[in-house]
Amino acid sequence: MGDKPVTSVDVARKAGVSQSAVSRFFTPGASVSKKMAERIRVAAEELGYRPNVLARSLITGKSRIVGLVVHYLENQFYPEVVERLSIALQDQGYHVLLFMAQRTVGDVEDVVQRILDYRVDALVLVSVSMSSTLTERCVGLSIPVMLFNRDQPGSGLRAVTSDNRAGGRLAAEALLAGGLRRIAHLRGFEDASTDRDRADGFCAALAEAGVDVAITEFGDYHYDTACEATRRIFDRTDRPDALFVADDHMAFAALDVIRTEFGLSVPGDVAVVGFDDAPAAAWPSFDLTTVRQDRAAMVAAAVAATIGAIEGDETGGDRQLALPVTLVTRGSTRRG
Repeated sequence: MGDKPVTSVDVARKAGVSQSAVSRFFTPGASVSKKMAERIRVAAEELGYRPNVLARSLITGKSRIVGLVVHYLENQFYPEVVERLSIALQDQGYHVLLFMAQRTVGDVEDVVQRILDYRVDALVLVSVSMSSTLTERCVGLSIPVMLFNRDQPGSGLRAVTSDNRAGGRLAAEALLAGGLRRIAHLRGFEDASTDRDRADGFCAALAEAGVDVAITEFGDYHYDTACEATRRIFDRTDRPDALFVADDHMAFAALDVIRTEFGLSVPGDVAVVGFDDAPAAAWPSFDLTTVRQDRAAMVAAAVAATIGAIEGDETGGDRQLALPVTLVTRGSTRRG
């Protein structure tokens, strides 16, 4: 074919099929008979043909690209979620464009603005939020936005979370069942809906049992900051005998400080409950009792809702889904 680009018309001519058949073959989800598909595949390989996805997007108005925004991957929960989301979207014929954003609203705004320049079909924001101005822009451009593990009540955005209030309640009940009453709380950061909901459920369950939260500190969902917060919690004469940590990543930091710096035993001196059930929670070095988020179910729900919004095939279900959580009891808490 020389230097002239190979086109779908060339493939169709060589395979002895119509150009529309070639187009269907290279369109995810479209149907082509097995016999015809094999002829097209062989012809395309012999000619070295590759479909021009960008050109097709100009014709169809759909890029089949989903912008995925994550603010950090330090927490084990998020690499697994990103992997699951990417594979699930790819299995449905969509491509993932991954962007990293800091937690600050301004940085998220800049990142999302850049993503919109790629003519994405949808946005999935993992544990980050958007301003009302940018939300309105996405609505105006008919670009669906999915919030994963975060919610913005009143925004109208689709969201998939766990039932964080119920999870906070489960954590409180696990600690109360061990006969513990001086209970501390290591939170993430106040602006996160997940953190507020977990704290609300936790505090409500304690209040019903006639117990006040002894100490509250914020670890910002980062290991080093959580270590500093844990030191403030335990560097006192009236140390707590229990600690609920808003996620497992910070709980690992807390366990390291409690054991290595204060020489306390877990759960003998201090019982600890985390949240997420990250893979390392089951490691013998942590053996962490935690509230499990069903990551597979969350991803499946988020992908189904996102693709449904892109393809105009929404079933009319709730835009905000809060999936059930379960308590996984391990060696960091006392048995009742």
